[in-house]
Amino acid sequence: MQFPALGEFVRFLESVGELHRVSVEVDPAFEITEIAARAVRERKPALLFERVRGSRFPLAINVYASERRIELALGKHPEEFGTEIIHFAEQAISPKPFQLWKHRSVVRKAAVARSRKILGGVAQEIEEEPRLDTLPIQTCWPEDGGKFITQGQVLTYDPLEGKRNVGMYRLHVFNERTTGMHWQIQKGGGFHYRRAERLGQDLEVAVALGTDPALLLASIAALPEGIDEVQFASFLRGKPMAMTRGRKISIQVPAQAEFILEGIVPHNERKMEGPFGDHFGHYSAAAPFPVFHVKTMTRRRYPIYPATVVGIPPMEDKFLGDATQHILGPLARLIHKEVRDVWAYYEAGFHNLLVVSVEERYKKEAMKAALGLLGTGQLSLTKCLVLVSAGVDVRNRAAVLHEIRSNYDPHFDFVLIPKVPLDTLDFTSYTMELGSKMILDATRKSRGAPIARRDVESVRRTADQTTSDDRRILSTKLWHDCLLAVKVRGNGKDVIESLVKRKELAGIPMIAAVSSDVDIEDATNTIWGIFTRFDCERDIVFTRQEMIGISPVYEGVMGIDATWKRGYPNPLEMDSSIKKIVDERWDTYWQ
Repeated sequence: MQFPALGEFVRFLESVGELHRVSVEVDPAFEITEIAARAVRERKPALLFERVRGSRFPLAINVYASERRIELALGKHPEEFGTEIIHFAEQAISPKPFQLWKHRSVVRKAAVARSRKILGGVAQEIEEEPRLDTLPIQTCWPEDGGKFITQGQVLTYDPLEGKRNVGMYRLHVFNERTTGMHWQIQKGGGFHYRRAERLGQDLEVAVALGTDPALLLASIAALPEGIDEVQFASFLRGKPMAMTRGRKISIQVPAQAEFILEGIVPHNERKMEGPFGDHFGHYSAAAPFPVFHVKTMTRRRYPIYPATVVGIPPMEDKFLGDATQHILGPLARLIHKEVRDVWAYYEAGFHNLLVVSVEERYKKEAMKAALGLLGTGQLSLTKCLVLVSAGVDVRNRAAVLHEIRSNYDPHFDFVLIPKVPLDTLDFTSYTMELGSKMILDATRKSRGAPIARRDVESVRRTADQTTSDDRRILSTKLWHDCLLAVKVRGNGKDVIESLVKRKELAGIPMIAAVSSDVDIEDATNTIWGIFTRFDCERDIVFTRQEMIGISPVYEGVMGIDATWKRGYPNPLEMDSSIKKIVDERWDTYWQ
């Protein structure tokens, strides 16, 4: 199914009962965030706020916040696209006529995977002076640096090669005509800008708001560098995407979007951007970023403004991120033949936890695959990579933890990689875009029987006793006989260093200390609380660790101090006054 842009998709969602119109006036400062976050947790339909304070334009949010709505946007489950792509790609390497005929539907899609240039378009029905204050732009979280455009799709073209990139980057609104341009590490738009800057040139930029759902998904997908997101979106929709020349800039823009912001990002100009509540569930620190100067704004006659909220999972980005994984994950098999499946966990902010299943053909081939993946595109930003054997469901956390319990021995299977690039949003090393990574090899080995572990019941008894004996420990939870989560007061490092040496706890591979705000009875919150709050190099200890020559040796239980530490940004929490307002008005939103 094809939708030219957001407006058509929103109206379709309403026709099938997947969208609710909110007719009462709402405040874009915090109130919309609180409503949208609760609606995701309660599995409510997408929302169209018809009356947003300070703007005449309606705002749509949570449009993609369910698996069903993702399928409706694409016309099929995203996993079906992934299967089609990998089967076609494998056959195309050595094509035979009957194989091409077998995959003729994919061939047809590939044939139309291009843009179609037209004169004008509904995205340019109205052109007006850029007045960003007329848009219903949110202020999402109490400590945010201001208003942010949260679902802007930024189009740039390489100043030398002319290749196009479309990415979704947050835009901190400074005034009516300028915003920040948050080009994070390993982003195509940032590469274009740095090349323009070296040439002493300003970069022409367009920001599309409310595009075809296929282009939105392509914008956030971790496509290989150089792959055109517009062409990929055309492949997903099975029809060329209409593009038209901008009114005040020379580059092509989506012809059917709801809004287009046209302008330039000057070379050698920076301004403090942020802080901003991000998808790691904390505030990302303010930092200098390039500045986007808006020259003009074009729009549909009756446009809908798109918005989203990111924060402590689950949020809408869970469904968008999982969809792109289903589509692109199988491509890892083309580069690494031994890889069978990959899955990044939304609970950990995607980049912080990646599980990879491998069919090993020789000893430690899985480790070779891990090192290769950590050097590939946006996978290079992965912080924790867990390897399991082929046939293990990488999406099933219980199955993954079982493999770690049975097959992981830190002496042979733990690799620490210090002083390497990290996601811009990762704050745990205290140095932006620089930190450490780790690999856990939990594949089944030929070295003998699975690792024998101490009776788990004794571990549970010891954990319970420890809670009552140590005032620093508030509670414990043993997950799948593999991971002991320990909720602590204050400094977790001392607690962890003590626990990993307890002989009674030697029957489990991992112990993680978390802060009191983490609900260790909830799996999603536990994974979030652990994997967003530790630096591999600084915060991991073992029962025994020493250096032999220049090589580290690790043995016993792995302890992780995942407590919140001084110098970390605050976790996201809505102001109690906003919660109270939403509590009191909740029923009115759904009338």
